[in-house]
Amino acid sequence: MDRRIRYFIEDYWDIFIGIASIALAVMFNAQQESSLSTLFAAIGIAALSLTVAEVADILSERLHEPYGSFVLTFSAVAVEIILLYVILLEVRHSPEVLETVKGGIISAVIVDLNVLLGLAVFLGGLAYTQQQHNKETSSAYSTVLFVASSALLVPGLLSHTESGSASLTHVSHLIAGVLLLFYIIIFIFQTRTHTHFFKATARSRFFRLKRKLQEEEDGEIDENESSDYIFEHLSTPINFMAIFGFIAIIAFGAEIFAGNGVVIAREHGISAGLAGLVIAIISVSPEIFTAVRAARNDQIQRVVNIAMGASTVSIILTVPILMMLAYFSGINLTLDFNPLQIGALLLTILLVWKTTDEGETNYFEGASHMMFFLSYAIISAYY
Repeated sequence: MDRRIRYFIEDYWDIFIGIASIALAVMFNAQQESSLSTLFAAIGIAALSLTVAEVADILSERLHEPYGSFVLTFSAVAVEIILLYVILLEVRHSPEVLETVKGGIISAVIVDLNVLLGLAVFLGGLAYTQQQHNKETSSAYSTVLFVASSALLVPGLLSHTESGSASLTHVSHLIAGVLLLFYIIIFIFQTRTHTHFFKATARSRFFRLKRKLQEEEDGEIDENESSDYIFEHLSTPINFMAIFGFIAIIAFGAEIFAGNGVVIAREHGISAGLAGLVIAIISVSPEIFTAVRAARNDQIQRVVNIAMGASTVSIILTVPILMMLAYFSGINLTLDFNPLQIGALLLTILLVWKTTDEGETNYFEGASHMMFFLSYAIISAYY
């Protein structure tokens, strides 16, 4: 195969597969082939989400931290919100879909903090034995995640009292408002007053520099020619427009995925928890590739920023936005998560805190997160 053709395929396979898969999903949907349309819609969403992550990664390099991680997390959370909202609209035909949406909200955090962080830390640990990051980052995010998760306990506790559904709805709206206010405070904290909390420390940068110098001496680094990837040569505003364009196509595929996926889940008796995990994995998959690549490049600070930043946004921004969209769509979405979801969320945050509190990670800690996720996935399938 010609070298240029091979590079072209390597650079743009995700765009072609994504668009082609969604086109096939549309065709099979018209033929009422629910299984095939759902499968190709999922493939298309995952492939184009990877494109969104690639473009967001380019933008993050230009914007630097902490703004770079903002772009990466928001691009992924946008896909998550679209998927969950389109599935939420199916509640008019299938009331049980509400539990799937709730499971998707919690599962997004579970996947971010166990699969994304765990796999990246595991592979990075195998490559470098030990990696250093700014422990202030994980400390701040752990605090935010613990407080936000505790806030989600309130509606769940209220659902076990004699209060009626009207009170539960009212409290859920209040908690969503509190989370949105908390996000505004965090945004100021991260971008104005304490930006140094979210950047690599001098110590971690020093370790990376030492490794790079050693690799250069050993002749392991080759100087590559400048990339021909088109998005690296486009301006920042045009790249943002490209991201929005790809997200629009993803939304089109999500409508097919939601409509047929709900039917398939009902026919095969798939639990709401397991369905939520599938949704979370599809929406988080591009971030996983980005984080693994960063870990393999000894950029563990970026991994921490992506995993914990995306988890934070998934709770304190996704929840208020979904609540608002549900309200204007005439859907009563409440935040009474079940004990398994809240318990797994709090245990995950505790595990993340223990993994990152010293500012160093290794492959054993990554393996621990993946073992926790497997256990959660098994119980979710039968809960």
